[in-house]
Amino acid sequence: TLLVSANIEAPGVREYLATRYPGWKPAVYSPESLDVFLNELGDKGWELVHMQPVAGVGTNRDINFPGTLNLFSNTFFCVLKRRKAA
Repeated sequence: TLLVSANIEAPGVREYLATRYPGWKPAVYSPESLDVFLNELGDKGWELVHMQPVAGVGTNRDINFPGTLNLFSNTFFCVLKRRKAA
């Protein structure tokens, strides 16, 4: 398991998003900013099997939890797996 925070200011993220989504102006804590980090883990043999935002870890303009008392998140709980070496 892993807790990761989305942040467009992480190395290589802004460039990746500009190439992947031309013309899009993402918010600083857009979940898409995790793509670079998660792809690097994938290149090392890890597979993301579950991902969910952690409620209450963030501020306005992050991911909002509908129906809650203004709970936001910019941090994600990720579960990864990797094939066991033979």
